[in-house]
Amino acid sequence: MLYEVEHRWRVFFLFCLAYLYKQTFAIPGSALLNVLAGALFGLQFAFPLVCFLTAAGATCCYTLSRLFGISIINYFFKKHFESFQSKVSENNDGLFFFLLFLRLFPMTPNWLINIASPLVGVPIHLFFLSVFIGLMPYNFLCCQAGVVLSQLTSLGDLFSWKVVIQLAVGALASLIPGLYFRRRNSVMIESKSE
Repeated sequence: MLYEVEHRWRVFFLFCLAYLYKQTFAIPGSALLNVLAGALFGLQFAFPLVCFLTAAGATCCYTLSRLFGISIINYFFKKHFESFQSKVSENNDGLFFFLLFLRLFPMTPNWLINIASPLVGVPIHLFFLSVFIGLMPYNFLCCQAGVVLSQLTSLGDLFSWKVVIQLAVGALASLIPGLYFRRRNSVMIESKSE
């Protein structure tokens, strides 16, 4: 950590570049970089930073896809693309909340949403906001884990009640938005069917 203290701005700049590169080209590893951000920069700085970098990098991916993505999507992911396109058109009146739900639902492939969104007509401002807000619970949980891990001094600290409770509370907090949007969508579906 001594290097990070002496060269804080270099570390910050390199971290931001690595994060944006990873997001722009849909390379896996967000969790690792979020944990690293929490360990390096602390929760108060790391959490808003990774939320912004996630949204900015995903928006770069969106832009690249708008320019070059249609042939890739049609070749590799045609079935998924058509399914996503129909879901977007079904939820066009509440598109922001649909995108937010997709981001909050942990099994959704974010990289595919990033690539397909411009090709199905998702406006860039809704895309950016849905990434920024929708991935907040995930980003918070990972940054918090990085903070907790950076404070460990021995392997025994990892199994302390304080650490277990902190991680459990973080995990439970990350479930709340997903449950809320699942409930909201089921109510919307029931009202549409009536």
